[in-house]
Amino acid sequence: MNETILVIEDNEQNLYLVRFLLEQSGFRVVEARDGQEGIRMADAIRPAVILLDIQLPVMDGYAVAAELRRHPALQATPIIAVTSYAMVGDRERALAAGATDYVEKPVDPETFVERVRRHLV
Repeated sequence: MNETILVIEDNEQNLYLVRFLLEQSGFRVVEARDGQEGIRMADAIRPAVILLDIQLPVMDGYAVAAELRRHPALQATPIIAVTSYAMVGDRERALAAGATDYVEKPVDPETFVERVRRHLV
């Protein structure tokens, strides 16, 4: 089973926490710091799950999710929007753009890894 998770995140602290939690649970974590780099990496490594920040430089997470869904090899890959956007309608907007799930920041260390695990095929 592919245990590689691509994390598209530009905030160092958020990236550190997510990477730490996932690596402690045995996952291989690959990082991208902006949307364009994330799309290139997703095409190259075909991760099991993509964790996608919405507020990114270069292109926002909504545009990244929509672009990833246009790639045939990535259409079934779970995309989890991990974001501080928590206003009414933000979850729906992320899902409409192509995200499979939506997790609010700050992530809960007690439940985060299990939430990601649910999306592994």
